[in-house]
Amino acid sequence: MDMSRTRRLLCLTILTGLVVGILGCGVEAPVHDPELEVLVPDGVLRVGVLGPYTGPSESTGEEFRNAVTMAFEAVDWEIGDYQVELVWIDSQSDPEIAAVAYETAILEDGIQAAILNWHSSVAVACMEVSAQYQIPHLFPFGATEVVNEKFHSDPDRYGYWMNKGWPVAEDLTVSYVDAIEDAIARGLWTPDEKNLAICAEDTHWGRSFGDAIRTQLEAEGWTTVAEDYVSIDEVEFLPTLNKFRARDVALIAATTTSMPSFAALINQADEIGLESMIIGDGLGWGGEWYQLTGDASDYVIDQIPGWATEEGLQFAESYRERWAAEPSSAAAGLAYDGTNMFIELAQRALNEYGELSSETIYRWGRENLQTGQWAYTGGIVMDEYRYTPETLPDPVVGEGYYMFPVRQYFSGEGRIVFPPDWAEQPLVPKPRR
Repeated sequence: MDMSRTRRLLCLTILTGLVVGILGCGVEAPVHDPELEVLVPDGVLRVGVLGPYTGPSESTGEEFRNAVTMAFEAVDWEIGDYQVELVWIDSQSDPEIAAVAYETAILEDGIQAAILNWHSSVAVACMEVSAQYQIPHLFPFGATEVVNEKFHSDPDRYGYWMNKGWPVAEDLTVSYVDAIEDAIARGLWTPDEKNLAICAEDTHWGRSFGDAIRTQLEAEGWTTVAEDYVSIDEVEFLPTLNKFRARDVALIAATTTSMPSFAALINQADEIGLESMIIGDGLGWGGEWYQLTGDASDYVIDQIPGWATEEGLQFAESYRERWAAEPSSAAAGLAYDGTNMFIELAQRALNEYGELSSETIYRWGRENLQTGQWAYTGGIVMDEYRYTPETLPDPVVGEGYYMFPVRQYFSGEGRIVFPPDWAEQPLVPKPRR
């Protein structure tokens, strides 16, 4: 039985029920002991799955739920002789709500480990809870550098936020800059002026993306003429877009983790005939993006890994058949890989230590995953997920490791335009009307 120190304070719910019965018999109720813990049955491993199951990013949460279910079904909900029980932790895309839900999953449901997460702001909040209760949390997606700064401020405390499933923005936005500059150098695109506008959600992620791409583009001679940060659930972009059009903005760099918000931005840009090149970072993170935007998404560029392997294509087909929905490689695909990474890591911890608990999962991950001695190579999205002391808590980024190609959308298909060795076609500027 896992009776680790991470489940302290946790029999309160059980005791509440006992109190009612005992008081009814006229017997003095027991006093709550803060050292008591949630009783997790022998042979059971409870795993929290953090995601936005309701709220503005609920479609991503649904992809998480479906992909995680498929991964554990493939191992019959077992790791060794342990039965896996999942606890779905709904962040609702709100860091304060997420932190409370995460702590509840520890204190009332007795989770011994956790996986995944979508939002950067949620990551910043929940890594405090993970550290407080020493819950190993694998493959959370929150990319912001704030997570990295907190991790390095006290690795012994924050090392339980074990390995990010998404690197900091600047490690990925540089590919957009390289793709744009390559297209200009080759004469594929000739903007009248190298002026830039940024439109992003007002979150840790949006700010990280905006800061990174602005800095990188300005280093290449671009001038930022507008920088707008909006609510994650914003759906009215006409004032912002008309401002961009009035300033004859050549390039718009946009991101949000809410699919309804992103769809509104793209549709309204098309509605007013905006001719700017649009970086829509994350448009393809939701499987339903084309259903929501249609051909308004044509010419938008995005970074999305796609289904590059036979195993990935098989997963996508099985996903469609099972859930009657289109999976995104960046949401369902990475969630599937992160879940299977956890399963393999937990199996190795069990083999080495003879039991599964918060302590053994954390210990094996710290000694092997975080040192780079072990990397997960069974994924369907990336060739290899490797972490080293130099990159922690981020994965190694680059060809053969963690890398997103730049794609340009046409008729619902994302065609690779960068890097050149991967390119399926050149970048195409939006025609002037």
